[in-house]
Amino acid sequence: MDRLRAMEIFTRVVEGGSLAKAAATMSMPRSSVTMAINRLEEYLGVRLLQRTTRNISLTADGEAFYDHCCRILEDLESVESGLRRGATALQGRIRVDMPVSIATSVIIPALSDFRKRYPGIKLNVGANDRRVDLIQEGIDCAIRTGPLADSALISRRIGGFNWITCASPAYLEGRSVPGIPHDLASHELIGYFYGDGRGDKWTYFSDGTALTLPVQSQLSVNETSSYLALGLHGHGIVRLADYIVKPYLEDGRLVELLPRFRPPEMPISIIYPTSRHLSSVMRAFVDWSAGIFATT
Repeated sequence: MDRLRAMEIFTRVVEGGSLAKAAATMSMPRSSVTMAINRLEEYLGVRLLQRTTRNISLTADGEAFYDHCCRILEDLESVESGLRRGATALQGRIRVDMPVSIATSVIIPALSDFRKRYPGIKLNVGANDRRVDLIQEGIDCAIRTGPLADSALISRRIGGFNWITCASPAYLEGRSVPGIPHDLASHELIGYFYGDGRGDKWTYFSDGTALTLPVQSQLSVNETSSYLALGLHGHGIVRLADYIVKPYLEDGRLVELLPRFRPPEMPISIIYPTSRHLSSVMRAFVDWSAGIFATT
């Protein structure tokens, strides 16, 4: 029995919450995963997992073994990385998830630099505005914007952004320009709706006091590029991250509104499960991403 391979399979089963998900993330038949776990338990002489038709859970022995597996696999990765020389020697694949706006406006335009630096690293980039479950879907790390919910995930701040309220000159023509946030009530606001049913709200600051306004709109979308397009085509006022609208403000296709009332900078973070210790491959992507946002 290949004990290291069995440990890798075991940790992936725990992280994925099922044998089937572990098999999918490792491109293995489910029967092979089941056999590996059975042989591992037989070799150790203990039950590691409690299995039912619906889910699995760790036994007390399984919890202790899982913690040791994580440390051993991390140490092995560290030793192997130390023996490799140079960035070009880094080999591996990581699956990364991020919002569409960050993928299209920040990461993909700079990706040629990453590929030149690390030709041996293969990236699977998931770009969507849906908040995915990293552990359940086998994702190694994700870039997130805004405050992070309390969780068992490890996070590192890699940048920040400002919300910019803006509109096209065509929309503003013949209309009064908002001077204070409450003036937005007399304008067409483009809404953004989320999969969890949350309504869109815009927050502004005046003399250190926050003012949050619900967005009442006749037109709403749930995808960033469509939202931007509605603003560019004069359908109403939009609120977008500065890294998205910067080129359109510079060429005049959008005009910033209410700049005096901008809220404080919002964080951009990269997160990963506690069980996925930063391998040299993941660290390369994390550090590179942080450098990209530092110059954005």
